[in-house]
Amino acid sequence: MPAPRTRTPRPPRDPVAPKFPAELASARPADGLADDGVFLSLEFGQDDLSGQVAEAVEFERCRFDGTRLSGLSLRRGQFSDVEFKNADLAGSRLADSALVNAAVLQCRLTGSVWTDSGFREVLFDGCRSDLASFRFSRFRNVVFRGCNLVEANFQGADLTGARFEDCRLEGAQFSGAKMAGTRFSRCDLWGVSGVESLRGSVVSSADAQSLLHTLASALGIKVED
Repeated sequence: MPAPRTRTPRPPRDPVAPKFPAELASARPADGLADDGVFLSLEFGQDDLSGQVAEAVEFERCRFDGTRLSGLSLRRGQFSDVEFKNADLAGSRLADSALVNAAVLQCRLTGSVWTDSGFREVLFDGCRSDLASFRFSRFRNVVFRGCNLVEANFQGADLTGARFEDCRLEGAQFSGAKMAGTRFSRCDLWGVSGVESLRGSVVSSADAQSLLHTLASALGIKVED
């Protein structure tokens, strides 16, 4: 009898890239953000939207290149087919929001808060995201690549199938997170909290070394030299 065929696992795919029209109109940030505002096919350059407060704002097919968004506060914000590049989102607060088909490239997200939000088909690449909070958010085919996520908070998040590549995650919080199929490769996991939530995740052998003391501590094992 012929030997049964074995299926070769498909390699993980990158998130779907945002799609833009051939030309984007220039935005008019001086008008500011208003509740229930809709922004379609716009280019935000080195404009200042920092510190603004709004609710139920929708951005579709928009690009933010060098835009200042620090301290922005949005509730129920909707972002689809968007790109953030070299944007400053430090200290921004987005609750109950959604980011779909998005690229976040070389951005500053230090101390930003994304509570109870949804991320689908999103690439975070080269971002400074230390102290960022993604508590109780949901991730679907999301990749963090080359990001500083030191002391980031993923408490209660659904990270099923998310990928962390070449990231700094020292002191990150994963308590209560769902992590079946979450993959870590070439990451620093020293001192992560909620290590028991990593059950079902996939960690490279090199990354596992940085988990040794944390796992031992969780199991009450004393490690001696």
